[in-house]
Amino acid sequence: MKTPVRRALIPILATLLWATAAWGGPADPFAGVEIKAQQVADNIYMLSGRGGNIGASIGADGTMIIDNQFAPLADKISAALKDLGGDQPRIILNTHYHGDHTGGNPAFGAQGTIIAHHNVRMRLLNAEDFPQAGLPLVTYGENVTIHFNGDTIELLHLPTGHTDGDSIVWFKNANVVHMGDHFFKNRFPYVDVPGGGSVDGFVKNVEGVLKMLPDDAKVIPGHGTLSSPADLRQTIDAVKASVAFIRAGLSAGKAAEAISAELGEKFPGMGGGFINEARWVSIVASDT
Repeated sequence: MKTPVRRALIPILATLLWATAAWGGPADPFAGVEIKAQQVADNIYMLSGRGGNIGASIGADGTMIIDNQFAPLADKISAALKDLGGDQPRIILNTHYHGDHTGGNPAFGAQGTIIAHHNVRMRLLNAEDFPQAGLPLVTYGENVTIHFNGDTIELLHLPTGHTDGDSIVWFKNANVVHMGDHFFKNRFPYVDVPGGGSVDGFVKNVEGVLKMLPDDAKVIPGHGTLSSPADLRQTIDAVKASVAFIRAGLSAGKAAEAISAELGEKFPGMGGGFINEARWVSIVASDT
């Protein structure tokens, strides 16, 4: 359902953009973004820029990407893929529906096939003015297997975690997994409770993935640097401990502000940016 609140934000955002330009600020906030590529396995790469990390498989069958950041970065992403020997993606996988992972869908979906969980398509359909070309063409309920560039690639749905439509992408032969936003490396995560997410479900999902992964797997996080299962374990253990700490404080009648201050001392470096200590406390409180 398209909300009036979302419509009301449009003129506000337009005014802010005008003011930024009028006062000499950058007209294009994406102009200085550089797409950097890192080789993860023989034909698998991680691309970083602004937004969620992109996974890419480039080989004899063509190019496949996992997520695609923001819409204005599509040309830069295409150029980075070309530099790696790839071309316009035949297959585009979405780990979930958020705009920093699906913004490039309309550009890439015009020439390739977008695949995602049912709920990703549903939520993009309900997004304000989201182009038809950016909607997933193929959807699934639980899991799906893709055979591409000599690898067996499993898309595994993680229910009620970061959102209600998350999947991880596991390259079985290459021993690489893209976690989507079930992994903010060394950070408190964003759990989109209104989007069907759950704090406890998030933790349960990650612990389930860790039981499946070999110790030597390479892990592409939704946000952060290339990682290992040990890094994923360290982060989720800290997340679990922080949730217990917040809930104990709330049960004791502590104010959210006091808990936030203590959280920063107890878990240094975990909060920051979009998910600072105060926001993480509010997320946990809303789902307790």
